[in-house]
Amino acid sequence: MERVMKLGAESPVVIFSKSSCCISHSIETLIRSFGANPTVYELDELPNGREMEKALVELGCKPSVPAVFIGKELVGGSNEIMSLNLRGNKLKQLLIRANAIWV
Repeated sequence: MERVMKLGAESPVVIFSKSSCCISHSIETLIRSFGANPTVYELDELPNGREMEKALVELGCKPSVPAVFIGKELVGGSNEIMSLNLRGNKLKQLLIRANAIWV
């Protein structure tokens, strides 16, 4: 869990994903549409990906991917990100506060 939290804090936006997950790809595309450049970790392509996936589940991510960190904090998965996006620029405000984008 410590490794996941450390990686999640290394960039303004971090996405834990799987290369075969279309929802993860959609969330990444949404975040990029604001001009952010997220760091993406494809768990199925990492040697310790299974351990990281277990840590994400322990942190409350169900399903484990996508898991999105913004501003060093775990925001959640696709439901949380889409909800923020639909609630009047909440996602954009988070990205601005995290210095992931500038206005």
